[in-house]
Amino acid sequence: MKTRKSKFITCCILGLLVLALFAFFYAKKKPAAEPVSATAFKLNTIVTVTLYDSRDQKLAEEAVALCDKYEKLFSRTLKDSEIYQLNHGTLPKQGNAFVLSEKTAALIQKGLEYGKLSDGAFDIAIEPVSSLWDFTSEEKRIPSHEELRNALPLVDYRDAELRGNLLTFKKDGMGLDLGAIAKGYIADEIKVFLLEKGVKSATINLGGNVLCVGEKPEGVPFKIGIQKPFADRSETIAVMEITDKSVVSSGIYERYFEKDGTFYHHILNPKTGYPYDNHLVSVTIISDKSVDGDGLSTSCFALGLEKGMELINSLPDVQAVFITDDYELHYSEGFKDKIKIKAVEK
Repeated sequence: MKTRKSKFITCCILGLLVLALFAFFYAKKKPAAEPVSATAFKLNTIVTVTLYDSRDQKLAEEAVALCDKYEKLFSRTLKDSEIYQLNHGTLPKQGNAFVLSEKTAALIQKGLEYGKLSDGAFDIAIEPVSSLWDFTSEEKRIPSHEELRNALPLVDYRDAELRGNLLTFKKDGMGLDLGAIAKGYIADEIKVFLLEKGVKSATINLGGNVLCVGEKPEGVPFKIGIQKPFADRSETIAVMEITDKSVVSSGIYERYFEKDGTFYHHILNPKTGYPYDNHLVSVTIISDKSVDGDGLSTSCFALGLEKGMELINSLPDVQAVFITDDYELHYSEGFKDKIKIKAVEK
């Protein structure tokens, strides 16, 4: 009698396990609900947050609205922003040091780290030079040789000393431009916000900087395209399968103008004050954090193909695609072993 009872209990347990496994795989494969999205023009670009495992439209809108909070900290041009006040000397001081908020200090620290990592090719202290150029209006302003000659001695990240939340400039007239790294930091902050709200599947797109939260609800990766340079944002040169990682590109096609037959783009060389000219069109970084993707994409572009690839290959858990001006794609070591990618036919 005991043996029959034991067999019966065992069969019941096995049956329940089979049902549980069936339910698990069914949940993975069943069609996902339509995602909800919020889109707005923020940070001088189009920002979109898409939630795949939530129907909360208000939550998506709140995530997008976080951009306003950070723009008031990091903007170089917004007159009431913390960075604007820092650059114009009106931020509160403690002795000779400017007092920063926790978030601004954290982002500046990241920027200084990438200045050191790139040996100054990436330099957040470039504001005295970058403020002389205008890539966003119809003015198409090119600074004079004299203006650049006066500004260049003020550009050196090593002359910005950060201790905790206190920042000291070693030279009068210095300033910071966080534009090359801020979007990545903001995307990471939006991801933290969504995770705290229970979201496990989402994409955060800040003007082409894409950060994936988890994977799609049906258990498959997100498909993220690498934009074809100088083409519409919807036109891609390759498509990658991405799970819970950031995809950030820096390229000469993002902000540029032509004047008197010369092409000028926004990625400036802190040594010359003029745009880099190194036969690169773009660099795309795949990393865990978007702030690192932002910092590395600009750093590697500035370093050029050979030195930039050398830097990427020396770092753990980071992959890159470099596109040269002949539109050839160059992949970092082990890229195709870790990331499934498909080139788009021309």
